[in-house]
Parts: sequence; structure tokens; C-alpha cells
Amino acid sequence: MNGRMTISALSVGALALGLAACGPGQGESSTEGGEAAEGTTLQRLQEAGTVTVGFAGEAPYSYEEGGELTGATVELHRAVFAELGIENVEGVLTDWSGLIPGLNAERFDAVSAGMSILPERCEQAAFSNPEFVYTTGLLVPEGNPDGLSTMDDAVDTDLQIATMSGAIESSYAESLGINALSVQTPQDGYDAVTAGRADAFALTAISLNYMVDNTPDSGLEVTESFVQEIDGVPQRGAGGTVFRQGDDALLAEYNRVLEEIVNDEDRYLEIVGPFGFTAGERPDGSLTTEQLCAGEI
Repeated sequence: MNGRMTISALSVGALALGLAACGPGQGESSTEGGEAAEGTTLQRLQEAGTVTVGFAGEAPYSYEEGGELTGATVELHRAVFAELGIENVEGVLTDWSGLIPGLNAERFDAVSAGMSILPERCEQAAFSNPEFVYTTGLLVPEGNPDGLSTMDDAVDTDLQIATMSGAIESSYAESLGINALSVQTPQDGYDAVTAGRADAFALTAISLNYMVDNTPDSGLEVTESFVQEIDGVPQRGAGGTVFRQGDDALLAEYNRVLEEIVNDEDRYLEIVGPFGFTAGERPDGSLTTEQLCAGEI
């Protein structure tokens, strides 16, 4: 999704390798005497009382405001990790395309970005159960002068659609053969439409609506949200938290608490509702991580 604004800038941090053994990422897949040291990451985080997450600065998911880390995924993480005895959530701002590489390079313990669960990503990392379900939107000039309703409307035209590098909408544009402008951040996509360098910016609808709602007199609007189709197949999507492969105990405990929260609609909305999320974004169990990772949706 997403694809995702009090609009905070995304900055690209160099991927630092070779953290100390006690730093983020001493995974449960580490071995001692040839056997997996099960629970190492979870135990380390519980002992430290702090989890470090990579985030991409995309509101309303995870971003900084007034120097504080906030957003729907961040607040969800605070609720889940607190129940696991991990009270503090700290963040490392990272370019979107560097989130999974940064996770696997042990810069942080998890990715907090509402990242869409996709087969190619599942090959590189382990996803939690779905935390949000997604639809797509298009950021366009007020009045929607090109009459866009889905990305199909830009096929076989001269229209230029901005998409964020590494986001699911970029793959939609590629599959559809759309003339796409790749941008690095939500702010870049917003600026491209404002400056007339792009006719629309495709991103998750919740992100675009948050951006416009928090930018008075922008001269932009968001189309009705939609589920994009590729080759006749609706691209239903969901996002979750990303962990390193092998951090099985941490993932299992995270999913256990997450399920309790998601199944309690009032509690779920109490956590994510202040960021514009509604019951429509709450997973209902019809999409599973296993299905999404297998490309069965």
C-alpha cells in the first residue's frame, strides 16, 4: 500500500552494517552449538524494555511530529509491545525502499510502516498478521480535470502518474504499462501534482486523505478509493509489521497480542482511529498473511 500526513520528510539513511552483538537484530535464528537459540530476540527486547523500529516517515502510519515518533502503526506497536513487557518504542527514519534491507542489516528490530504483504517481500522477511486492509486512491487537482477513477484510466494516455518507489502502486503502474513518475516520498508525490509534473499521485487512500485533510487550501483532492484490478484480478491488500525471518517467538507473541486487539473493534479504533482509520480498515479475517505471501489473493 501500501500501500501511506502531516507531511514529514523522508530521509535516506545509509544502511549501517556490523552492529554490536547486543544491538538490534540478534535474531532467534542465531545458532549456538548448531541449535537455534529460540527466543533470543524476544528475550533481549524484554530485558532491554525497548524495541527499535524502522519507519518511512509516512503519515498516518509512522512519522515524526514535533520530534516525537507517532502514527497508527507506532501506537499499535506501543500497545502490543507493552503487553509483551517492552515499554519503549524507538524509531530509525529510513527510505521506504531501504526498510527491509535495513531490517536484515540489523539496523532495527522490526519495520513499522503499514507495509503491504506481498510475495516478493515475504521471501525477504516475515510479516505479522494483517493490521490494516487497503484500498488505493489518486491525488489529483481539485475538480479531477482528467476524470480519473482508477489507474486504468491512465492506460494508453499521455497522463503521468506519480508512484512511490517500492510501494505497491508502482507495481500496478508497471503491470498496466502506465507512464509513471517514480518518487521517493509522499511529499515528492504531492509536490509533483502541485507543480504539474504529474497528473495524479497513486497511493493508499488513507494516506492521501490524511495528507489533504491536514493541508488546508492545497488545491488538491482525493478520488473515491478503489481496489485496483490487474489482468481482471482485484488487488486486495493488507499491511503488517515486518520482522526478520527466524524471529519466530517474537512474531508469534506479537501476533497473539495483535489478534486480541484486532478482534476488539472498540479497542482497535481507540488506538488507530485518531489517525483517520475506520472500521473499514480493520482486518476481518478474510485476508491472511499466508494467502498474501502465496499470492493467492
